[in-house]
Amino acid sequence: MVARTGLYAVLAANVAAVLYFFSAAGFASNALIVLGRLTGLTGALLMAFQLVLVARLPWLDRRIGMDRLTSWHRWTGFSVLWALLAHAVFITFGYAQSSSLDPVNQIIDLAETVEGVLRAVVAFGIIIVIGVVSARFARRRLAYETWHFIHLYTYVAVVLAFTHQVAVGTSFTSSSAATAYWYGVWGVALGSVFVGRLVLPLWRNWRHQFRVSAVVPESHNVVSIYITGRDLDKLPARAGQFFLWRFLTKDRWWQANPFSLSAAPDGTQLRLTAKAAGEGSAALRHMKVGTRVFAEGPYGAFTAMHRTRPEAVLIAGGVGVTPIRALLEELHGHAVVIYRVASDQDAVLYGELAELAQMKGAELHLVSGPVVPDKLAPAELSRLVPDITDRDVFLCGPPPMMNAVIGNLRELGVPKEQVHFERFSLAG
Repeated sequence: MVARTGLYAVLAANVAAVLYFFSAAGFASNALIVLGRLTGLTGALLMAFQLVLVARLPWLDRRIGMDRLTSWHRWTGFSVLWALLAHAVFITFGYAQSSSLDPVNQIIDLAETVEGVLRAVVAFGIIIVIGVVSARFARRRLAYETWHFIHLYTYVAVVLAFTHQVAVGTSFTSSSAATAYWYGVWGVALGSVFVGRLVLPLWRNWRHQFRVSAVVPESHNVVSIYITGRDLDKLPARAGQFFLWRFLTKDRWWQANPFSLSAAPDGTQLRLTAKAAGEGSAALRHMKVGTRVFAEGPYGAFTAMHRTRPEAVLIAGGVGVTPIRALLEELHGHAVVIYRVASDQDAVLYGELAELAQMKGAELHLVSGPVVPDKLAPAELSRLVPDITDRDVFLCGPPPMMNAVIGNLRELGVPKEQVHFERFSLAG
């Protein structure tokens, strides 16, 4: 909550600064041009904020979570698109109002005669393409790698937009303070991406030299991969977090998959457990010992860091048991573990959960059966955990199950700040 409030406060302070420098630069006589400049500055600020959200900075990620940051990044991206569309329309019609040109010829004339405008047009075209492929109807039809490759052109658009702002932005050039402010905004935004997305992952992988040390089938469609490396006790990973894993074989090096740690980090090895949900995860069963691994992370706010109560309820669904099993290993205080599966045969890692529960004095409930009727309905949750409103609830499982349980917890009156979950996804 503190990190989220701080992020909002920083954004609000920057909005105030932008409005101050905008008004200090003076207003044009044409109202449409004034609106065009204001929406352009708004789009520039949102674009910079968008970069910070997706920079994967450890301080923010541990406190807010990649899923929420990615979701905010997505909606900020659509806001950027609409702000820049308004900027283009207002500016074009504003200048057309002051000349004898129609809007189409006016934008052509600006692109040909005003430095930086053509770059802005290209940047806007790139942003439109990215906005289209990020819409849900298109996103569902694209492989993550394809979507990600197209999305990388965002950085081209950012550079073009920045040079456009330097060339023609009246607010940018109105004073040395305004110039310093905008250079600072873009420097922080691009620097955050450079450090969080490039420098930190490269540094950690060079330092730790991750390799596959063992491949252990857990069931007919679930496998655990053990990872070793150098100085793993210096890796700031916690139970409940996940990594983006790239296994550096000739046919898999370009694929990144988000898998949670299925055991609490012990300083000597990491373990992930994956279900064969697609071609990539199914191939893990045949991974060779000694394979080099490039791991980005750790990521996620699904950790004991956010506990508000001394006792907890851990609710897992299907392969969502992996971070729950790791959390049980790390948590202190009494815990109740509820493991929801379609059938007892689907309860992977159940033996480990039972051993951990016995060792830590936790209660373990295996709940199996079809989706209907809801076996985690409010009445059932109250029966299994009578004091559930006085506990932290950690929840991980398939999205439909999570949505249903979150609604049930709300109906039971469990405070929102006591409910912890994370939706594991690369692209929101």
